[in-house]
Amino acid sequence: MGWENSNPYEYHPERGLYYHEVARNLICGSQPQTREDIKHLHYKEHVTNIINLQEDKDFGYWGVDFHAYSSRAKELGIFLDRRPIVDFDGESLRRTLPAIVKTLEGALSAGGRVYVHCTAGLGRAPAACIAWMYWYGNRQLDEAYSELTSIRPCGPRRDAIRAATYDMLDSRGWQEFQSLPSDAWASMSEDDRKRLQDQLWKQH
Repeated sequence: MGWENSNPYEYHPERGLYYHEVARNLICGSQPQTREDIKHLHYKEHVTNIINLQEDKDFGYWGVDFHAYSSRAKELGIFLDRRPIVDFDGESLRRTLPAIVKTLEGALSAGGRVYVHCTAGLGRAPAACIAWMYWYGNRQLDEAYSELTSIRPCGPRRDAIRAATYDMLDSRGWQEFQSLPSDAWASMSEDDRKRLQDQLWKQH
């Protein structure tokens, strides 16, 4: 579902859900605000899993009744998984991406149709989808980034995805990543990708 005649980089909650299918059975979008939004995702988009990346304070700021949201998802048999990330915080995104990607891959590999969202669906959620495309979709990072942003205009933190990849595959410490060139861990060999996937299931 797109928003006609609007700036795609701006969030317009009054217009309702704004989402795109960015890979087979993977939908990236904005927050469901009402029970009707959950119903729409279930009946119109056949969503079986929702991965919510919002903090509690996001619900408060936007006036979303998360209890109503989550209870409606449960009524409809939708699996809801929350993985809160601090908005506009690359380090929080970096730390959380592996667990999100593991959850996402588990849902997709089980035949699910997954809706990944943050608030606007322009930062945290697309970053998670790009990380999955990079780690599991046989694409290099820039390829995955370009593919998703051509479908859904947005600007997620590329470096947080590189950093999360580094954390999974490089034995150097957390702070050492900052000294690496901008193309470090923006690509992986097939051996690296297999090693990352193995690490993901062992550690998270």
